[in-house]
Amino acid sequence: MSNFDRRVLIASLLASSALAAPVSAQTAPGAAPVSDTAAQTSGEYEGDIVVTAQKRDQNIQNVPISIQAIGTKRLDDLNISNFAQYTQLLPSVSFQTTQPGSTVVYMRGVASGGDGNHSGPLPSVGTYLDEQPVTTIGGTLDVHIYDIARIESLAGPQGTLYGASSEAGTIRIITNKPDFSGFYGRVDAEVNTVKAGGMGDKLEGMLNIPLAQSAALRVVGFYQRDAGYIDNVAGCRSYLPEPTATSCTSANGGVVVDNAAFVKKNYNDTETYGGRAALKVDLDSNWTVTPTVLYQEQRNHGTYGYDPKVGDLQVQHFFPEYRKDRFIQGALTIEGKLGNWDVTYAGAYLDRKTYTSSDYTDYAEAYDSMYSSVGGLAGYFYYQDNAGRTIDPRQKIIGTDHFKKTSQELRVASPAEDRFRIVAGGFYQRQTNAIHQDYQIANLGTAVSVNGSPGTLWLTEQKRVDTDYAMFGEASYDILPNLTATAGGRAYIYDNSLIGFYGFGRNPAVDPDDGRPYTATPFNAAGSSRTGVAGCYLANGQTLREAYLSGGNTAALLPAAVAGSPCTNLATYTTTGLIPKRTQGQGATYRFNLTFKPTDKVMVYGTVSRGFRPGGINRRGDVAPYDADFLTNYELGMKTTLFDRLRFNATIYQQAWDKFQFSFLGANSFTIIQNGPNARIRGAEADANFSTGGLSLTAAGSYTDAKTRNDLCATQVCIGDGSDVLAVKGTRLPITPRFKASGTARYSVPIGSAKAYIQGLVAHQSSASSDVRTIQAASLGRLKAYTTGNASIGADLSGYTFEVFVQNLWDERAQLSRFQQCGTCSQRTYIVTSTPRTIGIRAGAKF
Repeated sequence: MSNFDRRVLIASLLASSALAAPVSAQTAPGAAPVSDTAAQTSGEYEGDIVVTAQKRDQNIQNVPISIQAIGTKRLDDLNISNFAQYTQLLPSVSFQTTQPGSTVVYMRGVASGGDGNHSGPLPSVGTYLDEQPVTTIGGTLDVHIYDIARIESLAGPQGTLYGASSEAGTIRIITNKPDFSGFYGRVDAEVNTVKAGGMGDKLEGMLNIPLAQSAALRVVGFYQRDAGYIDNVAGCRSYLPEPTATSCTSANGGVVVDNAAFVKKNYNDTETYGGRAALKVDLDSNWTVTPTVLYQEQRNHGTYGYDPKVGDLQVQHFFPEYRKDRFIQGALTIEGKLGNWDVTYAGAYLDRKTYTSSDYTDYAEAYDSMYSSVGGLAGYFYYQDNAGRTIDPRQKIIGTDHFKKTSQELRVASPAEDRFRIVAGGFYQRQTNAIHQDYQIANLGTAVSVNGSPGTLWLTEQKRVDTDYAMFGEASYDILPNLTATAGGRAYIYDNSLIGFYGFGRNPAVDPDDGRPYTATPFNAAGSSRTGVAGCYLANGQTLREAYLSGGNTAALLPAAVAGSPCTNLATYTTTGLIPKRTQGQGATYRFNLTFKPTDKVMVYGTVSRGFRPGGINRRGDVAPYDADFLTNYELGMKTTLFDRLRFNATIYQQAWDKFQFSFLGANSFTIIQNGPNARIRGAEADANFSTGGLSLTAAGSYTDAKTRNDLCATQVCIGDGSDVLAVKGTRLPITPRFKASGTARYSVPIGSAKAYIQGLVAHQSSASSDVRTIQAASLGRLKAYTTGNASIGADLSGYTFEVFVQNLWDERAQLSRFQQCGTCSQRTYIVTSTPRTIGIRAGAKF
């Protein structure tokens, strides 16, 4: 479908839409009804936001945990539409990213780096869309932000109510629900231009449609194109037996290539489009059913990290690069009462498919240099075509992931006004991922390809399943009218598995005594006899390599367990067949809280809580499974509302992270996960809102001191002489800056029948390491400190809005992450940066 066709389709969907009145959160049992406007906009900057962080409706100032919430009005005022924008305002949140939709989220410094691979550990931060978890292994879902009631950020372990992937915290995106009160809508459009980049645009709209007295439909649609700003500039690569690896003129039979076919300005544009629909039906005065569906597709082109060795915002890449990320979620929420107890069922099914094409030229460049003493890649790996001629050794990667997630939760809650009250329930979740990674070399001969896949040097074809079961509950008791004790727990069982194939092919014609510089075997023509077909299982339980070395029969390979692979080398052998490798565990997490309210405007609290993350299977069969890790949190906080205009909240905490899961690229750029040492994290968070007249001010900040408490070693048990130490005791954990802060100011003034405004946003964070390992951190370089600013001026007149804005006002190169293409590609580090200065206009209408 062309860009024009998509725009026409979405414009048709959004025709006659406009700015909706925000919808209320549910009213707590026994509490006075909360009007739509009061729940979401009234006094938002003073903190009067109703949240459901504890599975009940509560004013944010009465929730005894560290929580920040961004409501509808502020999301609209700041023109926030994606993850990177709203996390600027959340001081506890940090992240790693390689491109939109491929992001790993961290909270409070609980980060070891290197996460996000489809075969990596589960996330330590959970993401929810309304009542349903949308956390996936391959990166946080970048849900388009429009017509959203609020975004809640819950820092610290949330394991009792939110489960395994909320070890360090939870982010919740709460949508506006259908409203019975009347028909209304909104439409917003934007055009922008990026400095030294392209043009972008956005079209969004919503309709709220009452269908009957007790039924309403709410529909949202959106299209957004973010302009590119990284240029793929002309360049070449040469490979031995060239006289030098930097020459770009062919000699001595060497290979020289250029990227003329892919040179392009503004290489990295992004297209996002989709829609959301919710139907709300009141079955009677007690029971409500709300089915919802979300569809979103994101298409990225080019690369989002630039190569400083080439130039500012420039790369030299040699293959097509793109990523398609499509997800659809169907969800059902049923709410009602049994007697005076609230009952909630929340179920969902998420289907997410990603398809990527990646340039892997850096791998060939690194290995050609590494093996220069034996003729580079040509002399070491024997990359040849079927006629025996040396070929261009560059690789590209074609990858797909197909995630499926089913979640079910049923819970009950006693009346909120009771002196003793509980929330309790059960939870089930099953998520699967069909993993496909195809490392291709053009014209690669059949004898050196993966069996049955000519042109494929390396293949990963695996199926991963992660299953969780849990029972949870929290009970609160008012010891005094202003003193409350809470205790909660969650009993869990996890069962995670992995099966399939990874590695090279097997060339039966190779003679093991042919004198090649590598210790050759008859299993493999590409450098390794321990991965790939050589490790596949035979009917007798031996691997092909074991059978050959023992002189046995090497012909009877068992059929492939995962379609598309030649055989299976990642599994557990049984007499009845191959079964997935599994890791299982069970246990419990807890939370204890004491809350004291000396006045209605002041609350202090203390919390002890514990979260966990399940263990899992390494995709490399000769690496042991990794165990669960645990985070124990000790926290003191206060929440105050002064003069009904100033809100100030602050928290201090200390966390103990035990045997944290450490993910890194090992030999052959394998992602390997092992349990590292313990870590200690100390920090403080604060946020404030103030408003008077037409002026509104907000500020939020955090300080994080996260360090290892033991040496981090190359294996799970240090050998003792220090030779395998990757990071010494006291090394700061990566990614999270020591300081992070943001502030906004907005001033509104009536001008005739219009209301004009001017606003600004400033965000700052200090530098941070890119990797916990000392050598790798030095190779990657530090994430530099940065300060960015946004500004806008606009007016609202009779339901119409118009705004002129500037994002990244002083064109800061804010470094979001640094990465290298492979575990040995140390000569090129890519920097993912914020979008350069962007100037645009935005207009909207509401009816």
